[in-house]
Amino acid sequence: MSGESFNWHDLLGRWQEEWVPDDDGDDGRDVPMGRPGADEAAIVAAEERLGRRLPPSYRAFLAASDGWRVDQTAGVYVLGGIADIGWFRDPHGLTPLYEQELGDAPREADVLLAGMWQRALRLETDSDMSHALLDPGDSDQDGEWALYLYQGWSGELPERYPSFRAYMEAMYRGFHGSRAGRADFVNATTRAQDARVEEARVLALRGQCAEALTLLEEASSFGRPHSRVLLQQLQHLMAPGSSQDYGFLAADPRYLPEILPVEAMTPARGEWRLGGDDHWLGMMAARGVDRKTAETVLSALRDGVHRYAPPGPWGRAVAEAWEEARWGATDAAWRVLRDALALWEPPGPSLIAPVGLLADPFLGPLITPERGREILATPRAGETDPAREPVPGPAPDLDPPGLAWLTEPAANGQPLDGYRCVWVEGADPVALPALLGREGAELSAPTSARELAWRAFRPRERDGAEPAEHWEDRAVVAVGRTAQAWAFAFDGHSGRHLNERFTSPAAAASAAGRAVVVWRGPRDSSPRHRPAAFHLSVAERGQEIYAFTVRGTEIQRSGRIPERLDPARLFRPEANELDSELCALEALHVELGLSLPRFALTRGRLRTFTTRSWTRAPQAGERYAYLSFVRHQHRP
Repeated sequence: MSGESFNWHDLLGRWQEEWVPDDDGDDGRDVPMGRPGADEAAIVAAEERLGRRLPPSYRAFLAASDGWRVDQTAGVYVLGGIADIGWFRDPHGLTPLYEQELGDAPREADVLLAGMWQRALRLETDSDMSHALLDPGDSDQDGEWALYLYQGWSGELPERYPSFRAYMEAMYRGFHGSRAGRADFVNATTRAQDARVEEARVLALRGQCAEALTLLEEASSFGRPHSRVLLQQLQHLMAPGSSQDYGFLAADPRYLPEILPVEAMTPARGEWRLGGDDHWLGMMAARGVDRKTAETVLSALRDGVHRYAPPGPWGRAVAEAWEEARWGATDAAWRVLRDALALWEPPGPSLIAPVGLLADPFLGPLITPERGREILATPRAGETDPAREPVPGPAPDLDPPGLAWLTEPAANGQPLDGYRCVWVEGADPVALPALLGREGAELSAPTSARELAWRAFRPRERDGAEPAEHWEDRAVVAVGRTAQAWAFAFDGHSGRHLNERFTSPAAAASAAGRAVVVWRGPRDSSPRHRPAAFHLSVAERGQEIYAFTVRGTEIQRSGRIPERLDPARLFRPEANELDSELCALEALHVELGLSLPRFALTRGRLRTFTTRSWTRAPQAGERYAYLSFVRHQHRP
């Protein structure tokens, strides 16, 4: 609809009819917001005075009302009439300030803003250090000029609206939002928007997220109660990594078990800067949350021991998924959750989705944006709609079979720079620290891949235990179980090279069943390019039965190696390192059924422990050196 055909009398009439003062003590309810419209001759005369034809929506507005009392709090109070408007001409000297920020390759939007101050048309006649500026240099195909709202006291860039009509519609919604909490503010618009909120709630539970989103976004722009918290749940599941503030919902006993842990995720990650924990705890207390309860939840999130445990059939499915996810079977865990979504029941009308999943250290990482949208597209809480289209197909699994993904680029675009792993057939993952760990080793709380990567850069401190000997090579390993019932202990940040003192942990690990060790050393990017070593050892009943180590064209082997794993067959001289490694990993998957869960190891959380040293102590007559380098700043 063009600016000239828009029904200004309808909008302005509703605004006038619904208007109440922002201050309950003000008796200005009957004060007119506008004035009689200007006739065509007066508008044309003003255009001749200004030397420009006014944009369509502003021109049509003046014909309906020759000015308007916007009454925006801390902003523009009154828009003048046709006789009041004039060119702004930058009386505050803002143009040079914006021009000096343009740089060598400025964006078009920044260029338009820098030039706006000199050419804009000023509309306001009463304001709080604020200006409503129409810019003829920033126009669209319909001849509309962009309106910039500049609040000089804010220190912020001007807010841009694509047209005068867009600005006035936003001000009307803002008028509603500023009075939405008042019991006496009830009118046709509030009743219509509240009905849309309830309609959106039902649509969301039926899986019709797009329709619900549209209704809630509009209702939220009017400040309608409950619209914002419902909208946030949809937005949170579509962008699970974002942070949301659910306001007073966290203090409601019906929602606290689901919402308070989600609120605590940001401070638990260390992203809460202002005032630290005390500020966040105080904010929760101000909303009615018991401080001790908030402290307990925050501590559980930070220690990785929080567990999402809703009641009923949905809760039983969550518990089953949790058991799968805690050992790395994230695809299997997601399938359990997906199949049970229809069983989810909200504890009250303000919750429309199981957002509490996001705070669980094992289940939260499973909820990717694609899976979040699948949750929202699935009917829940017993809601169905026979007329709706079928739910879109399920999001694909995220874990490829086997080990080939170890050769694929990581988040930094490069393959893993060294990795090592121990698999124990049929073992319970909780038994691995006793088989492979340093003395007293225990499984840690869930640890993210990012945390493991950071600790890998400090190898002598990363286990947090007593100082290690310089010759020791302990690994901090993530623990899980594969679909083929192998327990694994994986170190994806092994920057150590295999040397002659390497001692395979396969024999020690095989006391509980067959064990396999794979170690691919880091690649050498120096001009001399030392080939990356690849080691395999297999043991059973405490004895190593076969092994090989490949360094370039050099192969060391022992025992009777199966034909499919013959290193001469896998590492051909004419093949490059990456192709040979891929060939070996594919053979290990086929011959031994080995695999690793990519998602859990790169994007999820797993328990960890610190292994015993992978290198033996120096023997009599052997020597070694330990070098450290410290950078000193030169001072003349």
